[in-house]
Amino acid sequence: MDERRVRLTSPERLVWPRLNVTKRDVFEYYARVAPLLVPHLADRPVTLTRFPEGVERYGWYQTQCRGPAWVRRRRVATQDYCLLDDAASLLWAVNAGTVELHPLLSRGERVDEPTALVFDLDPGPPAGLVECSEVALQLRAGLAAVGLDAVVKTTGSLGLHLAVPLAPGHRYAETKPFARLLAERLAADRPDRVVATIARSARAGKVLVDWAQNARARSLVAPYSLRATAVPAVSTPVAWEEVEGAAAERRPERLVFSPAEVLERVERIGDLFVAALAGTARLPSSR
Repeated sequence: MDERRVRLTSPERLVWPRLNVTKRDVFEYYARVAPLLVPHLADRPVTLTRFPEGVERYGWYQTQCRGPAWVRRRRVATQDYCLLDDAASLLWAVNAGTVELHPLLSRGERVDEPTALVFDLDPGPPAGLVECSEVALQLRAGLAAVGLDAVVKTTGSLGLHLAVPLAPGHRYAETKPFARLLAERLAADRPDRVVATIARSARAGKVLVDWAQNARARSLVAPYSLRATAVPAVSTPVAWEEVEGAAAERRPERLVFSPAEVLERVERIGDLFVAALAGTARLPSSR
């Protein structure tokens, strides 16, 4: 018998009680999206966001892996993170009440080497996805000016994530200052729209370009991960044309996707985030 076979328990437990979304629904979504999601998780330490009694009850971030022996672990600092290398490992985590998956930026044994330069665009109300889209396009142009291409995805909430897939050999001591420099330049150019400081008092109506995510113990929600929002949503890879359309038409709904919509998208267009799996870019200071 394959010890890695995962049996769904308590399938009718409500994860989104007001919408009658069950644990079976969550499990089936992850089972169907696994072929695209697992490559973005494999060989990466993952923080599990668990809501075993549903998203309206208490949830927590789990970094220390407490899975079965066949789920691999990797130590980063003082924590032994789970590695969700295959569909069985992923579905074990889902059956344990995991709703969100947040991998670190490293892959493999080189825990001090990020595989991407990342920016987390987080709007301060009344700014939202439209304003994030405008800032994302400006940041993309700034990256292109130094020879870097970025892929983009929604956070599954109000923001966007940009990632520049990097060639092996970079260090956080390079990527974090570089990201900060670009964020601060953009904030200086557009002080009416952009901030590069974490202080919430400075963020009302503006978009935070969060560069601090470029650190060894920081994680970002994985592409195709569900989010524990009021209505089930997904961190969804998008095309730059979709970001341009949302900004031009001022239609944030163009960048909001349900699990069913994501499954239909990937069936039709595949993985728009696939470039993140094999980076070749080098930061200007590393060339």
